[in-house]
Parts: sequence; C-alpha cells; structure tokens
Amino acid sequence: MLSAEDNELITRSGPDTPAGRLLRQFWVPVLLSEELPEPDCPPKRIKVMGEDLLAFRDSAGRVGVVDPVCPHRGANLYYGRNEHSGLRCVFHGWKFGVDGRCLEMPTMPADSPYRDRVRLKSYPTREWGEYVWAYMGPAAEPPPLPRLAFALVPPSHRYVSKKWQDCNWLQCVEGALDTTHFSFLHMLLGTEEAETAEAVMERIKHAALGAQAVRNDRFKWVRDDPMPAFSVDEFPAGLVVGGARKADGDDLYWRIAHYLVPNHALAPSAFPGENYHGQTFVPVNDTSCWIYTYTWNPDRPLTEEEREAARQGHTIHAQVDEHYVPYRNLRNDYLIDREDQKRNSFTGIQGVSEQDAAIQDSQGPIADRTREHLGPTDLGIVRMRRLLLGLIRDEMAGRTPQALSHPDEYAVLSGGWVAHKSKALDEVMTERFGNPLGYVGQER
Repeated sequence: MLSAEDNELITRSGPDTPAGRLLRQFWVPVLLSEELPEPDCPPKRIKVMGEDLLAFRDSAGRVGVVDPVCPHRGANLYYGRNEHSGLRCVFHGWKFGVDGRCLEMPTMPADSPYRDRVRLKSYPTREWGEYVWAYMGPAAEPPPLPRLAFALVPPSHRYVSKKWQDCNWLQCVEGALDTTHFSFLHMLLGTEEAETAEAVMERIKHAALGAQAVRNDRFKWVRDDPMPAFSVDEFPAGLVVGGARKADGDDLYWRIAHYLVPNHALAPSAFPGENYHGQTFVPVNDTSCWIYTYTWNPDRPLTEEEREAARQGHTIHAQVDEHYVPYRNLRNDYLIDREDQKRNSFTGIQGVSEQDAAIQDSQGPIADRTREHLGPTDLGIVRMRRLLLGLIRDEMAGRTPQALSHPDEYAVLSGGWVAHKSKALDEVMTERFGNPLGYVGQER
C-alpha cells in the first residue's frame, strides 16, 4: 500500500504539482495527426494535464499547441480563422503563429512595437509515429523524443489509435504492468483448452511464425498458473518486468512487459512474428486520461484485416465513436452481459481494452492505495511506484531524470517466451530478443 501522502503525490498532474512538473519534462502525445487532417483545417480543443489548450495546423502543415485565450480581450481562439500560416481572432483580427508570436495586429499602427511584446503561451510540437507530441516543460531546448519502437518502423508496419478512460492515469499504467490478471480478467470459460480473449484476438494468419509462436499451450499455462514469479530489471529508461509461469517439464512461460518512464507501457504478449503492442497514458485531468495505443510489426506491413480488427476493438484497442470514446464505457456499464459472464467469460464484457477499463475505472476516479494488501505477484507495481516516486522527489529537489538523456533506450520490445527454469530474466531476454533489455535499435 501507499501512504495517503504518497498516493496524492504520485497521482496529481496539474502544472503546480510535483508529478505534473515531472510529466512536463517529457514529450507527451496530445493528438492523433489525423485529428488535424490538412493545412488550415479547423482547430481542435484539447486538455492536457489540467490545461485547456488549442491545437491547429497552419498553411505550411506545422502544428501549434497554444493557450486558446486571445491576449487582447480574452476571446476564445477556437472560433478563430485558420488562415495564411496563422490563427486569426475573429473579434479584432489579431493573428498568431504556431509559436505563439503575434503576426498581425490590425488595431494598432503598423510601426507599433507592441506587436512584438504580445504573444500566446505555446508549446513546442513534433509529429512522429502519426501522433502530435507536445513538450510542456521548462527547458528552453526540449529534450529528444523518446525513440519508442513503434515509431521506428514504416507507417505501413503500424496502427495507432487513442481512447478515453474515466480514471486517473496511474491506474491505467498499473493495469498494463499487472500481467497476473490475464489468468482471470481476460480468460474465456467452457473448454478444456480455454484461451485468453487476448490470445483469440491476437492470433495471426501468416506462415512466418517460429516454432515457439505457434505453441497454443501458453494459454493453458496462463489459465493453470495464476501465481507467476516476478523478476524486475531496471535500466535508464525504466523497468523490464518479467512474470514466469509453470510450463511443461522444467520450462517456464515468460510474459515480459516494459514500463518506460514516465507514462509508457509495452504489452507482454508477442511471440516471434506476432504483432507488438504498447500504450502511452496522458492525463486530461486527475480523474480522466487519454490512452494512446499502438500496434506494430517490425518484420512486415500490417494487413488490412489486422487494421480492421484494431478498429473494431481487438487487443489493446477499443471500439470508439467519432470522439474516440469507447462504445462500452463507464456510463453504460461496459454493456456487461451477465449471461455471458455466467457461461463464457469471467467478465461478460466484450473486448480486452474494455475489460481493463472496467476494472481500472471501478477502482474509483483516483484509487485509494492506502486500502491495498499487496502480495508477491504485485512486484512490478511496487517497483514502478518506487521508481516514479523517486523521480518525483528528484524533481522536487531539482534533479533531472536520467531518462531524458537516454532517448534511444526507449527502443525496446516486450513479449513472450518459453525457457528452462534455470534461466534468469536477462538470459531469457537475450534468448528472445538478442539483448538483455529487448533493445532493437535504429529507425528503418
């Protein structure tokens, strides 16, 4: 459990909070690129870590993320005209660029120096991996973008989406790192060879799978061993979290996830040849968040069948409406089917993403971690909290996170493997990925 003070410290993300200041030292995704589909398209309201902001794409295709309040008389620039490389306030015509500079001030003499003294608050942006990223921190020169593996492959090899969730962002991070729950939350019932719902939706139809990848015994191992033994290794970008279940004979079935500071997690499911999955969790405020979800394959383009499956809500992706809100959500009890829960699945809720959301949201808008009773299978959660609290306290003391100077170490893969029980986590990682951390290297 955490103390009430630490729970407050680790969950609050506003600009005047220690955790909020820490998160702002890192780049965060704030939009899908597709939400600003063309130059001079309508601007988009966004809210990030408690800040109301406005995003727009100018005539040159550059994206600005700015304070929406015109500094002249306080009109909201959401109603502005996006024209000729700037956003013009419709009240009196003041116009601003993506960097917040005032480009035109028609109500002042042309030679007035006043224009150079007035500007909007703005945040640097980058487009990468089909997301718009913003840097909301204090540094005059932003750090490099984290070299997350999904963004290092060609666009044809990945699918990206986002989804709304009705709880504090940290509950979602913890849910992603808690791989023990696969023995229950995502398990289907009723057959001797029951499979996880994740596995049913992840099975890939192509011939280039290695011998390990086609071993469906892994679903039985997840069902039969609900108490994996955990090992955790730390490195500059975060944690490698490995959970080992009993397999056949002297082998163990490993499901290995990554926590990448401060708000990324990679899923533990992929065997060689299968698709990899990851998520980035960005607070909207302290009681809701956006989850940016990505699926990729380093070795081949994704098929249209796989893309359509993701759009329909397979694996980490949710089936969402035009506002990226899941169809099955807190307001409709995730369309839980009690008859299906009785006969077919543990939850009666359709979709891995929605099953996760139901449980995470059920913990409350901000989970009260003072009431927990943790055990050995919670080791990954404990280590993640310890690391994050350490980074928050470092921020309070004025120390810079080492991860900011190690962007390449974010280029890692997580996944599954079967290995002899004598092998430690770093040996399993080396056998599976050729590197003890799962590092995969440069952009293709």
